[in-house]
Amino acid sequence: MTANAPSPHISVLGREAVDFLAPRDGGIYVDATFGAGGYSRAILDVPGTRVIGIDRDRTAIAAGFDLVDTSGGRLTLVEDRFSNLAEICAAQGLDRVDGVVMDVGVSSMQLDRAERGFSFRFDGPLDMRMGHDGPTAADVIAKASETDLANIIYIFGEERHSRAVARAIVAARREAPIVTTRALADIVSRVVRSKPNEIHPGTRTFQGLRIFINEELDELHTSLVAAERVLKPGGRLVVVSFHSLEDRIVKNFIAQRGKRAGGSRHLPDIEQAAPSFDILTKRPVTPGQEEIAANPRARSAKLRAAQRTDAPAQPDHETFGWPSLADVMRGG
Repeated sequence: MTANAPSPHISVLGREAVDFLAPRDGGIYVDATFGAGGYSRAILDVPGTRVIGIDRDRTAIAAGFDLVDTSGGRLTLVEDRFSNLAEICAAQGLDRVDGVVMDVGVSSMQLDRAERGFSFRFDGPLDMRMGHDGPTAADVIAKASETDLANIIYIFGEERHSRAVARAIVAARREAPIVTTRALADIVSRVVRSKPNEIHPGTRTFQGLRIFINEELDELHTSLVAAERVLKPGGRLVVVSFHSLEDRIVKNFIAQRGKRAGGSRHLPDIEQAAPSFDILTKRPVTPGQEEIAANPRARSAKLRAAQRTDAPAQPDHETFGWPSLADVMRGG
């Protein structure tokens, strides 16, 4: 396979996701991460459904125009961040929807295109942006302090050699700008050693930079809060994630929103908000061996689902202590 001949994107846990979403005639659904449109196609297979598809990647939006045409007006595509889904629904005249589905993370379509700069497998510009605005990976590599780089690579990439990687990057950029995926991969490979059959030495560093540049974890949390606001009672939230950082956010959000007050005969009742979700997946749904064999990207996927109650949306007080893109690029 060449860098310019990408493999088709396959919706991971697609059947399970749509089963949990339970689309019905007359229902309105948000495919918050449209991608190649796998979830949208399955939802639109149910007569009378309507889908709002969101993607910050205009390439994905353009590729979905044929599906817009064949849907007979039941699919609307919006180029935007999925964290803005409440505002997007409002702009479509919708204050409530019947379901929200999210496939979180980078898609095969993006990974397989060298010019997008997501992967060390192909040499290309060090970009990594899911959209077409904001700083690139090369910009962050050039601007961030050694401490910030180490934190980014450790927190978002879970790379235990993050300090050594950051030190090597800073040393290399003094000699010449780091502007290609191959240049960065070579720098990391000189510091991080891997044994045969282990992941590429650059895997965690590339993941950390990609998540940071696209503000993926903040986007995910904000989109979950937005979904809570727009789902009608009985509406379903379905999220497929691909690594522990994402899954932890989804798990904690659903657990917090689904928590029911527990009484004690020794302690007075503590006032607690009524649960805004009923949890549908006590444990995450994972792909079977057949799907993993057909689509290796599926191996780390986890699906979690919940159903909206008629309780008000809960206030969001979550704060995260990780580096901010704006602060790092500002130099503070």
